[in-house]
Amino acid sequence: MSTAVEHTDVAWDLEPLIGDGLPPGADGVKALLDDAAARAEAFAATYQGKVAALDGRGLATAMAELAELADLIGRAGSYASLKFAVDTTKPEHGALLALVEERGTAVQTQLIFFELEWTALDDARADELLRADGLEKVQHYLRTVRREKPHMLSEPEERILAEKSSSSRGAWDRLFDELTSVIEVDLSAVDPEQTDPVALDVALAQLTNPDRDVRQKVATAVSAALEPGLRTRAFIFNTLLQDKAVEDRLRSFPNWLAARNLANEASDESVQALVDAVQEAYDVPRRWYELKAKILGIDRLADYDRMASITASDEQEFSWAAATDLVFTSFDEFAPEMGDVARRFVDEQWIDAPPRPGKRGGAFCAYTVPTHHPYVLLNWTSRRRDVLTLAHELGHGIHAYLARDRGPFEQTTPLTLAETASVFGETLVFDRLLTATTDPQARLGLLAEQIEGSIATIFRQTAMNRFEHAVHTARREEGELSIDRFGELWHASQEAMLGDAVEITDGYRSWWSYVPHFIGTPGYVYAYAYGQLMALSVYGQYRAQGPTFAPKYLELLAAGGSLPPEELVAIAGLDLTDPGFWRSGLALVRDQLEQAERAAIDAGKISG
Repeated sequence: MSTAVEHTDVAWDLEPLIGDGLPPGADGVKALLDDAAARAEAFAATYQGKVAALDGRGLATAMAELAELADLIGRAGSYASLKFAVDTTKPEHGALLALVEERGTAVQTQLIFFELEWTALDDARADELLRADGLEKVQHYLRTVRREKPHMLSEPEERILAEKSSSSRGAWDRLFDELTSVIEVDLSAVDPEQTDPVALDVALAQLTNPDRDVRQKVATAVSAALEPGLRTRAFIFNTLLQDKAVEDRLRSFPNWLAARNLANEASDESVQALVDAVQEAYDVPRRWYELKAKILGIDRLADYDRMASITASDEQEFSWAAATDLVFTSFDEFAPEMGDVARRFVDEQWIDAPPRPGKRGGAFCAYTVPTHHPYVLLNWTSRRRDVLTLAHELGHGIHAYLARDRGPFEQTTPLTLAETASVFGETLVFDRLLTATTDPQARLGLLAEQIEGSIATIFRQTAMNRFEHAVHTARREEGELSIDRFGELWHASQEAMLGDAVEITDGYRSWWSYVPHFIGTPGYVYAYAYGQLMALSVYGQYRAQGPTFAPKYLELLAAGGSLPPEELVAIAGLDLTDPGFWRSGLALVRDQLEQAERAAIDAGKISG
């Protein structure tokens, strides 16, 4: 069976992305780009200045041609970016990524006219065209594009911005990734035999160690490793903060988050309601960390104690075979179709698992293009957290795979719904682990992990959103921010969440500086809280309805981004317009906390 392999052997096979009949590697990527450039030139010659004259059939034909172009560029871009992700240190990988970005931008620049001319149509004419046959898989996309109309510039201006993107924001984003991917942490103070430095992700994983002295030394080592490039990363952040301020002004966005909210199809008011609801519930993480201090026998936690293991069984390690079998079985029990898709990721080399020098940190799922399949990147360290991360990313992968029939314009959802499938998959696996665990201390460890996952995804990401709000606002009002100012704003956002329950050390003030979302996708992080609360509500529906819920859930995933968020989640019986929606999700988190408190008593860790 495929699950008999070790994680060190689990690596991507990216060559199928290029396709049959083309040379492998960089030459194949260049051939895809050549084809895309030729097609873009022909498309512009056919349609530029003529979109207003198209009938329904003509619009459907044009969109079909754009879908083929998106496939070519998507394959080339996916190949280059995934090659770069597994080894950012190879110059040829960086050069190929730059080539794809530059030539992809050139194609995009040639095609800008289409969206501009489409949005210029009056509403009545656009509605008439959208009723034509052949547009069923692009209707929502075309309607969404028209929502951008108030923020679009003239065609020459849009062409300039597109032309400059790869040498401006895109270049800074890539530089940040390159700098953070090679950060190495010296752990010799923790283990004298550890003479070689380790990747940042590997070091951060040590913060679960049950020995407080080890955790403190690891945190000190991480802070020391972040110090040498801190000024450069702060300069990159400053530059991109100002770049966004300029673009927001040019596009008449009223605030730093409005563009992200528009892309997420979420109103500013609804997002603020989410943030406010989570902030009102900040007592949940404080209450948990106070409980954790009692369990660990510490008067007050420090920031490096938050992920500490609270029972010996917390340190359970999983082989790759055991982990994949657990995930597959959990998915099978909910819906065999989910398990079947998950197995393909392992059997057909759609996962890259082992940590390596130069490999991008963290984990992600790349959708690639609907005519191909997704890929998952992990940095596997055999922890239980890694098992749940595998389930999380495979949830994304299953979502992408099931929605591929929607085509390139409607496969993906807004970011606000993007985490629903991943968190749902993770919760399936967690519940199976908990059900199989009878030892009181082991159950406490699992419940602790559950509540800490909720805190990390809902409360910490909201605190990070507040940090982003603070730095974007301060950059616009105060000018370039110093390293100390970044540290102050980071400290303030974390202290607002943690209160007196956790001491924030001086070294922690620089830990904002390795978070890629702040750089590459400003405003992204609140989508984690949105998705987590959404997933908890969806999971509650599953618990209430049992097996009859599975077909509705799979229908929701298969719909991709073909409907507005409110209509998508209605498939699963949810109502985003209900004011009690967010509070109901938070109530489930509070219930998790109460279960953890009872488990701590049952395990004899605290008195009743």
